[in-house]
Amino acid sequence: MKRIAFICLCCLLFAGCASMYPVGGFYTEVKWPNQVTTEDVTHTKVGTAKATSILTLFAFGDASIDTAIQNGGITKVKYVDYDARNILGIYGEYTTTVYGD
Repeated sequence: MKRIAFICLCCLLFAGCASMYPVGGFYTEVKWPNQVTTEDVTHTKVGTAKATSILTLFAFGDASIDTAIQNGGITKVKYVDYDARNILGIYGEYTTTVYGD
């Protein structure tokens, strides 16, 4: 029984360690830049794409840069940002925002 409790504790402590963004144990809401393709970051169009996670068991949606480009009607990408929100691993939203012309 102690071994199972120890394994569960380790899983909780190390969950998300290899994540591509900072993870809070109870709540996460972070934004971070991905890439800038030009020195001129002024833009006229914005496109977004979103993926959702439920109970960390089910994930669906398309948060790819390509989908965000299509959704915004963008032909020249200026820069890309990511946004992640997760509440207790129960519900998570992951958004890619592309800025361009």
